[in-house]
Amino acid sequence: MAEPLLAVDNLQVSVEDKPILKGLTLTVNAGEVHALMGPNGSGKSTLSFCLMGHPKYTITGGSIRYKGEDLAGLTADERAQRGVFLAFQYPTAIPGVTIMNFLRAALRGVRGQDMPVKEFRLTLKAQLKALGIPEAFMNRYVNDGFSGGEKKRLEILQMAVLNPALALLDETDSGLDIDALKTVAAGINALRTPERGMLLITHYQRLLNYTKPDIVHVMIDGRIAKTGGAELALELESQGYQGYRPAVAPAAA
Repeated sequence: MAEPLLAVDNLQVSVEDKPILKGLTLTVNAGEVHALMGPNGSGKSTLSFCLMGHPKYTITGGSIRYKGEDLAGLTADERAQRGVFLAFQYPTAIPGVTIMNFLRAALRGVRGQDMPVKEFRLTLKAQLKALGIPEAFMNRYVNDGFSGGEKKRLEILQMAVLNPALALLDETDSGLDIDALKTVAAGINALRTPERGMLLITHYQRLLNYTKPDIVHVMIDGRIAKTGGAELALELESQGYQGYRPAVAPAAA
């Protein structure tokens, strides 16, 4: 049996001594698309930042293994070099830096060396065509004055150019209208491959109308409360998260 692309086992994470993840276990294999759903405060974004190596998040128990390697001792850039990618919920604007230069610098950081200019332009042109993004987009400054949909399209373009083995998408559908949502979903679908695993973090089922996951997880209070197929997202849409929350004991008389 092939080794999992990502294996999270009994992960416990704190932020400023406050426990956020409380024994989370999750496995993503190459070629799979997983959706992680849950209410605000359940720890979804904490998981994505922890997987990417944000220093604010302290692992207090459990393990994260990527392609069999323990990620705990690796910095964010070392994880990126190994093929882990995070698309942010709130991408940052970088006025004065063109998308073309930004993508080339990002690719250099991941590869450890420059890609020849001709090869880079051919790679970029192919990805722009595949994702339906005009070439003029490359001359704009990174996220400067962008709409929500444009910011998320740039995140998908980064993923396409960097070609990660594991893609973490943190609420990529946040703040998008229906047209932008369809565009971003089409980009995600275009990047599904047998070699790449994806973890889509979202509050809502609507993204999953256009990007059908193989596996859906419900996350409540820092743990996985239930795992199922794509039909689980429809169940959540109709019934909400209340049935998955831990029962609260009645107050003593």
